Amino acid sequence: MNINESYSLILQSIYSNKPFKPHYIMIKMFKITALLEGISLLLLLFFAMPMKYIFDLPIYVRVIGMAHGLLFIAYILLAIMNKMEEKWETKKFIIICLASIIPFGTFYIEKKYLRHA
Repeated sequence: MNINESYSLILQSIYSNKPFKPHYIMIKMFKITALLEGISLLLLLFFAMPMKYIFDLPIYVRVIGMAHGLLFIAYILLAIMNKMEEKWETKKFIIICLASIIPFGTFYIEKKYLRHA
């Protein structure tokens, strides 16, 4: 779903007098953040780190590392917010949070826990 479809859903809920479901947007934001966080972790581990230690180019670690750090914080914050909003079980929440430190973990989470959300 792109931004235009999101706006369309918001406008439909306004004009049709149906209640707007903000949790849908929270889950969508979390899914996007999970995807970006997973990609940034892979870039950091499999591109930036080899560039630093093999070719002595630490700039990639600085740039990608900063992006990954911000995305990691956003991922954890959105996980906490979704836990409260969606009333996730503690086990599910812990698995989702731990997946953020494992390569390909966020992709697994999206497929296993968030695909039908």
